[in-house]
Amino acid sequence: MSELNATAAALLGLLQDGPATGGQLVAAAEERFGAFFSVTRSQVYRELPALAQEGLVRLGKQGPRSSQQYVITAAGKKAFKAWLASEAGPDHFRSPLILRLVHAGSLTAKQRGALIDTARAAYQAELDEAKAAVKAADDPLSKATAEYRQQCVRGALKLVDAVNAL
Repeated sequence: MSELNATAAALLGLLQDGPATGGQLVAAAEERFGAFFSVTRSQVYRELPALAQEGLVRLGKQGPRSSQQYVITAAGKKAFKAWLASEAGPDHFRSPLILRLVHAGSLTAKQRGALIDTARAAYQAELDEAKAAVKAADDPLSKATAEYRQQCVRGALKLVDAVNAL
């Protein structure tokens, strides 16, 4: 078995809750991981066959419109637990919007203003969602995760303000 990447581990973690289709996994990842770990539809549909080939998941029931459920295997549970116990390594944050902000000096004043307005609106909406998630959290882990997201968004808004001050 090859070493799990973070996306594969995320999917195995989600499958601990029971069988799921690729679409269900995408939705569950968005709900559970929020802004701190994104999983795209293309990543899910690329990763699931590889996990099946490794014997970490198996095909489950076929659903409507040819949707395919996946079920974690005993080997998948073992691999997931090994991944959890291994050293995490450095975090990598990828944000196309922040990348644009970092390079905003290459834009005209009008373009930079539009980018900043768009970024501020996007991050303010995300902050509002994060605040609501903190209030709605029903357990300490969910609350801590929502608070982390809230602080990350506040940091992004601080960056927007710094770029705006240039």
